[in-house]
Amino acid sequence: MDNQFDPNNKIIQLLLRGMGMEDSGNPEEARLLFDEAWNEATADFEKFIAAYYVARHQRNISERLKWFETALRFALKMNDVAVKSAFPSLYLNIAKCYEVLSDSEKAKKNYELSNSYQDTPSDQGPFYHGTKADLQVGDLLTAKEESNYRPELKMNHIYFTALVNGAGLAASLAKGYGRERIYIVEPTGEFENDPNVTDKKFPGNLTRSYRSQAPLKIVGEATEWLRRTPEELRVWHEKLANNTGEIIN
Repeated sequence: MDNQFDPNNKIIQLLLRGMGMEDSGNPEEARLLFDEAWNEATADFEKFIAAYYVARHQRNISERLKWFETALRFALKMNDVAVKSAFPSLYLNIAKCYEVLSDSEKAKKNYELSNSYQDTPSDQGPFYHGTKADLQVGDLLTAKEESNYRPELKMNHIYFTALVNGAGLAASLAKGYGRERIYIVEPTGEFENDPNVTDKKFPGNLTRSYRSQAPLKIVGEATEWLRRTPEELRVWHEKLANNTGEIIN
């Protein structure tokens, strides 16, 4: 696989299953799935993300440090904007390990490295927005619309992604009865990592999901993306219906 986050990738699926085990109170089963993901990982991206989850289940602090540093080593091998977004989390976890090990100098160094990456996203796009609305090149997408997931919520931001398949999923789940559309968009102002996904299940912003209070300008339309099956969409709708977490607006 390339460095793009793909929920259909076997390693990502193993990690998601492991997270599900964590959520249901089965940490040992989760650990076995994370170990399996590491053992089957081949690409640098897979090894980076698998090592991160193996690290989280280490009881011995030296072993935890070793695995977080392994995750960082593979992350640094990739010149990838999405993986770069995980650096604050990786360096922070490494700093905490050194702190427990009473190595204040290395802890301080890694805390500083973590803070040095806490900046505005450097993603250059191209960017996409998925919807069922019939729009034209030159139109502006603005905030203050109803949430697709909480109809009672007026969104303070307009959301977009640099992964066309992520925009395709958003189009599939969007309200309305029009056909699914993915517009190529350009931010007209500053934007930030979407806090609803950043450092939630995965470190950083691997889905390259962003939001802005400024409008997005439509500059084109994408026609090729991975379509979800009816069964996959049914599962996604169930997940959204059962999600009681707060939306960071």
